[in-house]
Amino acid sequence: MAKSTQKNVIVMEDDVAMAEIVSHKLGASGFDVRHAQDGKEGVRMVGEKLPDLILLDLMMPEMDGFQVLESIRGSTDKKIADLPVIVLSNLWSNSDILRVKNLRADDYLVKAYFTPDEILGKILAVLAKYNN
Repeated sequence: MAKSTQKNVIVMEDDVAMAEIVSHKLGASGFDVRHAQDGKEGVRMVGEKLPDLILLDLMMPEMDGFQVLESIRGSTDKKIADLPVIVLSNLWSNSDILRVKNLRADDYLVKAYFTPDEILGKILAVLAKYNN
């Protein structure tokens, strides 16, 4: 994939094994992938180089995924506030899902129920929606 058309994704995930699995799948599919192990690092990375999409875990140190999503959606920079965000978490209570939905996440995936191929499919679907 040409550098100019290559999509970049930030994977905000404190579980190193999970981050490596997803990052490897995305990288092999032509994405430029950056990894943040905590929410503060992830928010900093968004400010340094705007990603095309964020894959966000909810349970992270320093700043959890809810706080990251609040920070992104509350940004005064419209490009940041409107970034596509897919939550990938093992939290699956109705209150967690509703809170994420209210924060305008584009999708909510429960880690235990999605393979790396399915996660890639969801990412491609969300990016296609934003490119139309």
